[in-house]
Amino acid sequence: MKAVKPLQKINWPYLRDRVQQYYLLTRMDRPIGIFLLLWPTLWALWVAAEGLPNWHVLLVFVSGVFLMRSAGCVINDYADREFDPLVSRTRERPIAAGRVKPNEALWLFAALCLLAFALVLTMNALTIKLSFVGVGLAAIYPFMKRYTHLPQVVLGMAFGWAIPMAFAAQTGSVPKVAWLMYVINVVWSVVYDTMYAMADREDDIKAGVKSTAILFGDADRVIIGLLQGMVLLGLFLLGQQLGLGVAFYISLAVVVALGVYQQYLIRLRQPTQCFKAFLNNNWLGAVVFAGLVISYL
Repeated sequence: MKAVKPLQKINWPYLRDRVQQYYLLTRMDRPIGIFLLLWPTLWALWVAAEGLPNWHVLLVFVSGVFLMRSAGCVINDYADREFDPLVSRTRERPIAAGRVKPNEALWLFAALCLLAFALVLTMNALTIKLSFVGVGLAAIYPFMKRYTHLPQVVLGMAFGWAIPMAFAAQTGSVPKVAWLMYVINVVWSVVYDTMYAMADREDDIKAGVKSTAILFGDADRVIIGLLQGMVLLGLFLLGQQLGLGVAFYISLAVVVALGVYQQYLIRLRQPTQCFKAFLNNNWLGAVVFAGLVISYL
């Protein structure tokens, strides 16, 4: 009989390195994207349930936010693998720096999407059907900056798709108020992602990447201000339609203050300050959520 070969020893340093690189590739060290996706999802769940949503639905959607945001980061870096080395802020990302192979990234993207889909399969049929649109939007967004100056709109459509899905999961339908919230979130996404793009504008121009920051040019602050006004108006109409209490309108007053502060930050278009304004939108999402939660107590 042939001697059985001993199992090859596990290469622990290699595994630790892979875990570290995948951690960086999915941006788990930078959770701002998770929060910007999470807040509108929570808005929708609370409105759909008129208060605390079903615990199973809540768990599925919060977990799905983590998984799909991670998947979005992976496919974004895969799509930008030729551009990222040309941009100072992104040249050390795992794929751009050569620490993760493009094929690895595709496998990781597929695995994360499958995990998210496994969660969705515990929901109703309408939610499952809507999830296919969500995956499609997440997959095509990173490639849009090659073809249009409006990739931020596609990002908003992808980030906001959890809203109709949340209503479908909680109520079995997608009412008109869900689409109002969806539009609000798309416009808000254009606001904060334009601020984000303003930080990279010069590098993006050199790399041939398109964005709303480049499209808006010197009118960027004015257009962002108009879009902020649209978000505020949309939230006010939402409050009126839902008959929300004073707590929600107090939260809108804070939204106004945050918008003014963000305009102050981007006034000189300095990249670090534009990025700071982008990060500040986390508080805007949290404040609106707090207003909704208190209104439904």
